[in-house]
Amino acid sequence: MTTRKGRRWSLDVTTKSNALDLEANIFKRDDPQSIARSLKRSAERSHRRKSDPYRSAMSMLTFYINRAGRNLPEQRRAKLEAAKDELRALYGRKGG
Repeated sequence: MTTRKGRRWSLDVTTKSNALDLEANIFKRDDPQSIARSLKRSAERSHRRKSDPYRSAMSMLTFYINRAGRNLPEQRRAKLEAAKDELRALYGRKGG
C-alpha cells in the first residue's frame, strides 16, 4: 500500500530538490524562454548539483515532463518541450 506521501514524492523533487532551488510555479509559466532562463539561473547558482548546470537544468525539466505523463495537457507539454529547445540554445547546444 502506498501512503499519500509516497504518491507525492515527485512533487517533493520539484519543490525541494537537493540539486536545484527552483522558482515557485516555474513549470506553469506560459513562456518557454522564461522557463529555460529560470532553470539556467537555478542550475548555475546551485552548489549542490552533481553534474554540470546544463545537465541539471535539462534533467529537472525532463523529470517534470515525464512525471506529469498523460495528465499533462498537450499545450503545456508543447511549451515545456519548447523550453528544452530554449535551454539548449542558452547553453549553445544542438537540438536532440
